[in-house]
Amino acid sequence: MKTTRQQLKDALNNVEESIGGRREESRHNLSPVPTVRDIGRRANRTLGQIDIDRILPDPDQPRAEFDDEAIQQLAASLRDRGQLSPIRVRWSERHNSWLIISGERRWRAAKRAGLKMMNCHFQEQTMSPTEVLEEQLIENLLRQDLRPVEEAESYQKLMQINDWNGKQLAEALNISPTRVSRALSLLKLPHEMRVRIDSGEVSARAGYELSRTPSSELPKQPTAERITIQSATKMARSKSPRKERGVQQTFYADNGWQVVVRCPRRGTYAEVEQALAVALEEVRLRIHNRVSL
Repeated sequence: MKTTRQQLKDALNNVEESIGGRREESRHNLSPVPTVRDIGRRANRTLGQIDIDRILPDPDQPRAEFDDEAIQQLAASLRDRGQLSPIRVRWSERHNSWLIISGERRWRAAKRAGLKMMNCHFQEQTMSPTEVLEEQLIENLLRQDLRPVEEAESYQKLMQINDWNGKQLAEALNISPTRVSRALSLLKLPHEMRVRIDSGEVSARAGYELSRTPSSELPKQPTAERITIQSATKMARSKSPRKERGVQQTFYADNGWQVVVRCPRRGTYAEVEQALAVALEEVRLRIHNRVSL
């Protein structure tokens, strides 16, 4: 409980303050100086707008090439309508800038359109190299922007980082194991052939067939004639050495059904599992489409 003297002192201070006088010096609490990371950002730290020159493309982005015509079309749209959706960025202490997680195509188009600012979704939590690559890869796969060899190289990098096999990678990305194995087969081809596949001169499916052909038998010089799937298959079958006799496996179910797996060559149970997984996908698709047996 305050004494009479303390109460009088408080009353005197209140009276003096009410007429503009203060016995103690008043200091304003200044806000802290922002770091480079926070310049241009608003109170909402998740979304904001920053200078476009403070954003850099990720040097580890799996997509290496961008279609110039598509960039030009998007730039025209950005000039007319502005940026409709933000890009995702993460802070890099090493680069002292924001690196793009997803939306590099929009960033390139915005720079070409002459925009000074970009709307961004800021990734606050630190992301591991694996998490960043997974997000970039999934985005590109969903938009079908990756070239076949870029896709294969991204798969290989994820497998090396996480010490995954093809099945584990397929489960992580929610894609078919066959897609992974076919993509990785392109990395067995010579560099010249991979360039032809990425340019569209040779289809990815034909490239898969060519991967089964000895490298010494592959065409080394690009030609104007496209390599078709049929010609690649014929080349693979005619040039490949004769292999040993194939195998057949029969699996019995409790309900009386039998599942027979055949292959014209010797293989492993991992390959059998992969073939059954593909067959199961087809069965589920037929059930979904109500296809009668």
